Amino acid sequence: MPAGRMVFMVAQTPKKPVIPASRPSVAGDDAVVLERRAQRVRPPQMYQVVLLNDDFTPMEFVVQIIQEFFGKDRETATQIMLKIHLEGKGVCGVYTRDVAITKVDQVLQASRHAGHPLQCTTEPIE
Repeated sequence: MPAGRMVFMVAQTPKKPVIPASRPSVAGDDAVVLERRAQRVRPPQMYQVVLLNDDFTPMEFVVQIIQEFFGKDRETATQIMLKIHLEGKGVCGVYTRDVAITKVDQVLQASRHAGHPLQCTTEPIE
């Protein structure tokens, strides 16, 4: 055998796939027919955007943030702000993961720009 050449030997001849007799093939004798199965697509995981209470951020600023970034009217934004103030945190909206992370980044950036320590985070909804 010459150097650098590889020789492969086949022990058996490959067999053709068996096509069940109850389902004739439309494409011919050599074709394999596969069933199409419907894929089950789950809806995306949802996340809630949560603002956390602190003793330094003005309530009016929190109301403005909720109106600007979460599209709430003044009354709803005020109710959310009071919930944050009284309970320590409040949900501002529910979004897919990427949108929720973007909202958090926008709130934190606006808060830092205004000089406030307002905290914002996401929590998955089960």
